[in-house]
Amino acid sequence: MPQIKILRFYYLLGYRKKVVLQNIRNSFPDKTEKEHIEICRKFYKHFCDLVVESLKTFTISEKEVLKRVICINPELIDNYFNQKRSVIIAGGHYNNWEIFAVAVDALIKHKTVGIYKPLSNKYFDEKMRATRGKYGLKMISTKDVKTFFDQHINELTATIFGTDQSPSNPNNAYWMKFLNQDTGVLFGAEKFAKEYNYPVVYGRLNKLKRGHYSLDFTDVTDTPKETAYGEITEKITLLLEKDIQAIPQYWLWTHRRWKHKRPEGK
Repeated sequence: MPQIKILRFYYLLGYRKKVVLQNIRNSFPDKTEKEHIEICRKFYKHFCDLVVESLKTFTISEKEVLKRVICINPELIDNYFNQKRSVIIAGGHYNNWEIFAVAVDALIKHKTVGIYKPLSNKYFDEKMRATRGKYGLKMISTKDVKTFFDQHINELTATIFGTDQSPSNPNNAYWMKFLNQDTGVLFGAEKFAKEYNYPVVYGRLNKLKRGHYSLDFTDVTDTPKETAYGEITEKITLLLEKDIQAIPQYWLWTHRRWKHKRPEGK
């Protein structure tokens, strides 16, 4: 389906347009309404690309994936592999995380592991796990993370945490300012980094053109046990925030990110 038809489909359907615009307005209070609408328009254009590209991941070959995703600085994370240290890769729903999932295991030396929340529909859950994992990524439920770490403590793994989803329990989240709003941030990446002394790197996917991306890594810390409470989580979140502020249309604005209010005392 040509992109223009897909774009019209989303505009006519109005898929979460109110959520998208409100999220953008709250995140960029200093911008004009005209600028808010322009970000929204560019987001839906990118979102249509994302839908088409994500469908393509069901059938894409590994050779084609590696033409479409290149890693700029694999040596940063491979250095930890050479030190025989497992790592945690933290990031957000910025650009195309589905093609990242399909490509990442071939781009670095570590065995890659993706943390995800199982879907309620078993058929789609199995389909998603099979697609994301077909070229090496191992998918682990959020409920099984500690068990997996304990059972694979002697393997060199790179475990991927998405940190920008809304927490199911706001009382267990780390609360901070993100995009000008009180935001509960998932704490798992920091929790497990400290417990197992795994270095943390931030993974950034950059859109080069339609269907083509580059991946680069930024060190967050290689001494997690020495960091203060919340320090790792804040560094990750501020790196993501910087990316969103630079090119806002590439973040997943349809997500009801701020449905929880900061609990008293947090």
